[in-house]
Amino acid sequence: MEQPIELACIIDDDSIYVNLVKKIIEIKKLSRNLIIFKNGKEALDYFRPILENMNQDKLPDIIFLDLNMPVMDGWEFLGEFFKIKNSFNKKITLYVVSSSIDPRDLERAKSFNMVTDYLIKPIELKKFEKIFDQEVA
Repeated sequence: MEQPIELACIIDDDSIYVNLVKKIIEIKKLSRNLIIFKNGKEALDYFRPILENMNQDKLPDIIFLDLNMPVMDGWEFLGEFFKIKNSFNKKITLYVVSSSIDPRDLERAKSFNMVTDYLIKPIELKKFEKIFDQEVA
């Protein structure tokens, strides 16, 4: 891999999963910076002021979004993010990451054109490396 991506984002309330992904990103130097949110509302509360100030550099290059979270789940986040995504030009790669293997969840996630792929937990190390390699290519 040439350069790590600048900013990755995890939106997930599973602290064990988040810590594992964080360690992988740090050890493999896949991203220079990482922001973590426990639910979709926390993430949107972070993104909105950035967009209002037109400071797109502070938006993540890649987002890993869980579906099942308290306060605001992944589906609600996708709906809200879809409404604001046209207010910025930065390309953000968004992956839905879930333990759900329900085909309806897969189809629903792929119905959002901003969703790059649907990944089933746990994600293998090689898959993470491949995702980040594609991002910097």
